[in-house]
Amino acid sequence: MNRWFAIPLWRRVVGGLIVGILIGALWPEGAAAIRIVGDLFVRLIKMLVVPVVLVTIAAGIAALGDPRRLGPIGGRTVGLFALTTLVSVAIGMAAGLLVRPGAGIRLSGVAPHVLGAPVPPSEQLLNIVPANIVDALARGDMLAIIFTAILLGIGSVVAGEAGRPVVNLLQGLAAVLLQIVRIVMEVTPFGVAALIAHAVASGGAAVFVNVGWLALCVVAASLVQMLLVHAGLLRLVARLPVARFFRGIVDALIVAFSTASSSATLPVALRVAQDNLGIARPVASTVLPLGASIGKDGTAMYVGLLGQFALQAMGIVPDAWMLAVMLMTGALAAFGTAPVPSASLFMLAAMLSAVGVGAEQTALVVGLVLPFDRLLDMTRTVPSASANLTVATLVARGEGALDEARFRGRVAE
Repeated sequence: MNRWFAIPLWRRVVGGLIVGILIGALWPEGAAAIRIVGDLFVRLIKMLVVPVVLVTIAAGIAALGDPRRLGPIGGRTVGLFALTTLVSVAIGMAAGLLVRPGAGIRLSGVAPHVLGAPVPPSEQLLNIVPANIVDALARGDMLAIIFTAILLGIGSVVAGEAGRPVVNLLQGLAAVLLQIVRIVMEVTPFGVAALIAHAVASGGAAVFVNVGWLALCVVAASLVQMLLVHAGLLRLVARLPVARFFRGIVDALIVAFSTASSSATLPVALRVAQDNLGIARPVASTVLPLGASIGKDGTAMYVGLLGQFALQAMGIVPDAWMLAVMLMTGALAAFGTAPVPSASLFMLAAMLSAVGVGAEQTALVVGLVLPFDRLLDMTRTVPSASANLTVATLVARGEGALDEARFRGRVAE
């Protein structure tokens, strides 16, 4: 057992993928026999979606505290991250709609999905406010749950000292849930093996062609986010040279890619922000740690892209209202994404649930993508690190806390 747990989880998941392919290709009857393991994995994901979304979003808002306590720096930082996150979701969705990486995919158990009679937008807006919170939680009404989580987080902050016990409770529950997520992720290699075995037995190994297209979309969307959105903000708002910025942060981007962790990138980001970009220490030490928690451009892009991938695999053609709901829930989910590997896949279930797709169908898509998620996670962490340093530079420029001579490389090292 010690040897098993000593192997990194992503390698165990890849091993499960290989075993699943072999079983599905060489022993289709065995694939049917182990389907119960995949069903267990699906139920575990379904069990966690509602509490993870409710608690992590509420805890994330509560952890921010009152941005006014941080002064103009805090308010400007949160606003800029909200903007880049929303744009990231839109870019991911646009990439999915243009390339259609999930079109034609055949997954076991995923048939063209019927969403039922369309609900008027006015009624859907009204339903965001739950008449009964307990009933919304029981039904998994994701928009109502997100609305409740936002109010709970804001209320805990506004209550001040009286709300401190609730803030502590939310932080404690979030920590407990993250441990439960880690436990559930240990089942992933077996669940992936079972789901992939059934998928290959039913549709053949050609299903993985779509994953290649998905990976290309992740790379392309990450480049668009960095070279158009981040570079555009730096050039048009801060009036700073873009090439110099990216040369200055290359160390942080390499660490982000290799570790797939915004938190692990933070020490390097603090160093390059001060030494290479000329950002004053007070601004860097305020903006960058906050960005490591809420600056999730890569996650937001990926959730938006994967949402379109999943809909295409299920034969669903989204209308304008569905796209708007996915844009909103994707941005909120990215803000509340837990700092654990592949946590964005749990937030995918929240996004799809908001447009009427059940956790069972979502988990089948997760089972296909998860074995490759480590490499995709490494890729999408890069735009998150870039966003963090971009926002820090913009805030420093606005606060007069940027040494432009150092930024432009005119200061001798």
